[in-house]
Amino acid sequence: MRLLKAIVLAAGFGTRLLPYSKEMPKEMLPLFYIENSKPVLKPILQIVFEQLYEAGIREFCFVVGRGKRAVEDHFTPDWDYVELLKEKGKESEAGMLHRFYKMVEDSLIIFVNQPVPRGTGDAVARAKRFASDGYFLVAAGDNIFLGENVARSLIRLHDELRAAMLAGKRVDDPKRYGVLVGRELKERVVKLERIIEKPSEPPSNLVNTSLYLLPPSVFKALDECGPSPRGEIELTDAVQKLVEWGEDIYVYDVGDTQWVDVGTPDTYLDAVLLSLRLCKDQKMIKKAKDDLGV
Repeated sequence: MRLLKAIVLAAGFGTRLLPYSKEMPKEMLPLFYIENSKPVLKPILQIVFEQLYEAGIREFCFVVGRGKRAVEDHFTPDWDYVELLKEKGKESEAGMLHRFYKMVEDSLIIFVNQPVPRGTGDAVARAKRFASDGYFLVAAGDNIFLGENVARSLIRLHDELRAAMLAGKRVDDPKRYGVLVGRELKERVVKLERIIEKPSEPPSNLVNTSLYLLPPSVFKALDECGPSPRGEIELTDAVQKLVEWGEDIYVYDVGDTQWVDVGTPDTYLDAVLLSLRLCKDQKMIKKAKDDLGV
């Protein structure tokens, strides 16, 4: 498997998660995750990074905005703290941080600032000098998949089809998302024809999950994209331009893999409960349900 680069988007204001997101990026919200056979709390952004690392990525560009210090601090190894944990007999916790820090030190990580959130397309364009020498992944720092390393699956399909890839998920209410329309090439693989943002009458229930494997030509497409109706440069508009230019782009249908998009208090609660359920810790699940009355 070839090693690609990854752009990780973590610059949004997260206004729907105020007041938490005023000083702390929403990408740093924690979810339950299995580590050493027990559930622990990990920031969403760390889970995204670790999944990309496990997929073979070793070069990362984090596009950050306000609150970037929290992200930079988290991805800066603190070996003195690891030693302190060991001295206090907290071997499990020390080992967990040790594994994460080794991934960080084994990677090239740079930070690019997007001072004003002008859309995902603008964020990706700011990483052009980092990623314009070949295919690269783009991952949203507040979107994760639980149950499958979808980034790894995209890379494998890219190696087979030699083309750009998107991850898609079939949902019950596609009106809330960018809807993906295309022709099925084979089971769980669709050749993309159109992306329609939040249509009132969706022609498909397959939606964009904000995980991409893209060619460098997307930067030229971004240069030609004007602002969307909401005044932002949209990455999906650039992907649609690539389709119109005749480039092959395929969608990988993630099937039953759970997809978490954390943008509101409601979706964050859903994500926490889902992550806890996937940890299969029945005692914690029962306590959460009892406390929440669900």
